[in-house]
Amino acid sequence: MNFALIITNLAGGGAEKSLLKLSTALLDRGHSVHLILLEETIEYNLPAGIIVHSLLTTREKGRNGIVGKRLLAARLKRLYAKLSAGEAFDVTISTLPFTDEVVELAKIPNVWHRIADALSGEIDELRERGQVIKAYRRLRRYRRIYHGKRLIVVSRGLCDDLRGRLGVTANSIEVIHNIYPFEAIRALGSESNPRIPQSPYIIHVGRFSPQKRHDLLFAAFKRLKTPHKLVLLTQQSDQLDALVEEHHLGQRVVIAGFQENPYNWIKGADLLVLSSDHEGLPNVLVEALILQTRVVSTDCPSGPREILGNLADKYLVECNNAAALAGAMQRALREPFAEPAGFAGRFCAAAIIRKYEQLAAAR
Repeated sequence: MNFALIITNLAGGGAEKSLLKLSTALLDRGHSVHLILLEETIEYNLPAGIIVHSLLTTREKGRNGIVGKRLLAARLKRLYAKLSAGEAFDVTISTLPFTDEVVELAKIPNVWHRIADALSGEIDELRERGQVIKAYRRLRRYRRIYHGKRLIVVSRGLCDDLRGRLGVTANSIEVIHNIYPFEAIRALGSESNPRIPQSPYIIHVGRFSPQKRHDLLFAAFKRLKTPHKLVLLTQQSDQLDALVEEHHLGQRVVIAGFQENPYNWIKGADLLVLSSDHEGLPNVLVEALILQTRVVSTDCPSGPREILGNLADKYLVECNNAAALAGAMQRALREPFAEPAGFAGRFCAAAIIRKYEQLAAAR
């Protein structure tokens, strides 16, 4: 089968990482994969066999705004027609709202839009910051992009979010989890790295943004009676440094930066914590469980409860509650690792890739 995957770029991020894993899994099944980037930014090693196309070079700018979107749409339409002339694509997967807008303007056929985050969370954040008009415009934008379309969501919670919170009426919605190559993740988790602390540590993986709630994480970590340090796999910034100092955690927090291989860091941790206000399907929780690292998370929409299943009531806490998060962290550190019931069957790559093949076969 011939797959086209379209995304804005391959800068470090969860959506980008997930798309590369999907590409690798499709290649491993013998399919052809064309990865179309709106702009030529690549921060990951690309799997062998994937065919990459970029609409804008690193020297070109001006993709934002309606003029930029129309420029990209025109280029995408020409490229897509050229590629399809050789062998028609069985299905096209578009990821991220900006990309989805460009794809819609280009009128690409047989498209499924893949949604990997709780879009209502962005709108809530804007409202909380007093940006009510911007929040309303964002809501209208998402309804305009996704109304009547065919959508892939990475968790059942996102399906509820689209229909309930956003009021999106889709043509069709399919729930397909992200790709998790268990063996590859475990192999990377076993790689040595002299930078990884030898003393006990707790880990958080995620960019520094309001959604990820580092402030809540720090407030909870301060309450712990433990010798563990807190390792952050995120880029250093002045704002992050200031927040660390504000919580008087300068001697207990290690900012390790973005890691091409985060798995050996996760494997070496005694506990992984997710403190977000909203997610789509948080990859780090699944990956930590694959690596048999304990996890604790906020019960944010959506994903954590779906991932943890029968263990949800034990290791999930309400959002924005530092005392509850600290209590769950302290309890998890005292207990042995436990895997949710049916975890492997729900998240193995083979089961997930078959769903994409079914989409392609049904065109």
